[in-house]
Amino acid sequence: MTTTRPVAPPASEARARVQAVRQGYARRGGRATVRGRAYPAYLVALFTVFYLVPVVHARSTSPAPFSVSSVNLSAGAAPLVCGLAVAVCWGGQLVGRFWGPLVVQPFLLHVLMSTDLSPAHYLGTIARRRLAYAGTVTLLAVCSAAYLATDLFDRPGTALPGLAVTAGISAVAAAAWLWGQVRSVRDNFLLAGAVGASALVVAAVSGAAPDGRYGHWLAALVPALLAAAVGPPAFRALPSIDLARLARESARASQARAYAWTGTLHHALDLYRPEPRGFASALIRTDGSLRGYLAQGAVRALRTPGRAAAAAVLLPVGGASLTHGVAGSAGGPEWWWWAAGSVGVYLGSGWVGETWRGLRDELTMAPLFGGRWGGLPARALAWPVVAVTAGIFLGGALVALFRWPLPAARAGSTVLLVAGSVVLVLAARFLREMKLHLPLELLLPVITPFGDLSGLRVVAWQFDGFVVVLTGVALMNAVPSATGSAALAVCLAAGCVGAGLRRTGWAHRGLLSRLRRG
Repeated sequence: MTTTRPVAPPASEARARVQAVRQGYARRGGRATVRGRAYPAYLVALFTVFYLVPVVHARSTSPAPFSVSSVNLSAGAAPLVCGLAVAVCWGGQLVGRFWGPLVVQPFLLHVLMSTDLSPAHYLGTIARRRLAYAGTVTLLAVCSAAYLATDLFDRPGTALPGLAVTAGISAVAAAAWLWGQVRSVRDNFLLAGAVGASALVVAAVSGAAPDGRYGHWLAALVPALLAAAVGPPAFRALPSIDLARLARESARASQARAYAWTGTLHHALDLYRPEPRGFASALIRTDGSLRGYLAQGAVRALRTPGRAAAAAVLLPVGGASLTHGVAGSAGGPEWWWWAAGSVGVYLGSGWVGETWRGLRDELTMAPLFGGRWGGLPARALAWPVVAVTAGIFLGGALVALFRWPLPAARAGSTVLLVAGSVVLVLAARFLREMKLHLPLELLLPVITPFGDLSGLRVVAWQFDGFVVVLTGVALMNAVPSATGSAALAVCLAAGCVGAGLRRTGWAHRGLLSRLRRG
């Protein structure tokens, strides 16, 4: 008895068959139209003319905010670049686990999977093209940020090493993006640990000999070697990729893309929210009664350990950055620390638990859960408020060890500004979590001499939490008095809470009557 094995087609034949499938798919309506390409080009042109060109002109005619001329690149470049390469590698791996470069349209993937072609034939071309796009975009973004924020590219002596470093960082980002999708979770943890350990070794070696002549070129060589070590194994894993998991990722990405294009971005993000699991019995005591408010929130946070771990990292880091910026903010560069810390706390406050969603459900479905308030706000908001306050206190205490003692007046203003920022951030998170479907009035045209700008209203609605946090911090920084800034933050927070309640259908008059009955 003889068995026949399928013979792999030659590379040229496989390439022709894959191209034929893609052309057939494009003819069924998958190819972008001229009008579909014209609108993004129009938005890019508006952004370039009214934002990018003025910013570049202002940078070219004024000194850079951060100067690297006083920094010994040979001595300090290697540790800094190693840390940046590690952050980019870990970030690329994390993004690849959720939305990697091999995510394609579900129908096209189904057709290709139904053939006798190896996954390397139809996924290899897609991976190479998208990695080239990702590397190019990352290179341009990093170079633009370095040009606008520093004077790295003002002199040939620092421009060439800087360009080499940014090219290596871009290659690392692209290679790690593919690795995060095609390799298993165990392989991703091994790579993350190996990259972190190697960065520590290189930083220690460079610190032991800080006067090396070619330290900046060593800093450029490290990310290049890292990209060369990660890229080829990732491509070799294409034939053994889990096609079933790739099909599920492509289906979820297609659904998320449809949600994003129709205006409901929060629904698209909900598709990537991990499902709570485990610890369900821990919510109930042995006598059958529910645990306290804080215990319930902590248990619900542990049911999504990934989000809880991210919040446990972001809240102290954001609190430290917020405290550092507030303690020395005088309209200078430390204002960016304040804004960055507020954004970090805003993100961590949403990842600290699922109680925000429970509060939204109870407010929007009052006939199902009951119309009386009772202990609803305390039950839902006790854990987020306590967790956020504890994280910020921990981060602020670490900063206090290095910056204190401050003058008595400055210490009091720092406490006021941090408290006001926390209140503003929690109110912005409440506003974002009470969001429902896209309001129809946002789709009405806004005719201006520059065209229809209704899309800006939709973008502001999608990212309203970030808009509130950044705008509020900017206004607080503009107020000369710390007491006035804290009062302004409380007023903005009250407005956010009122807008969030209106989103759930709770009018002011009905809210007051419910509070009297509760």
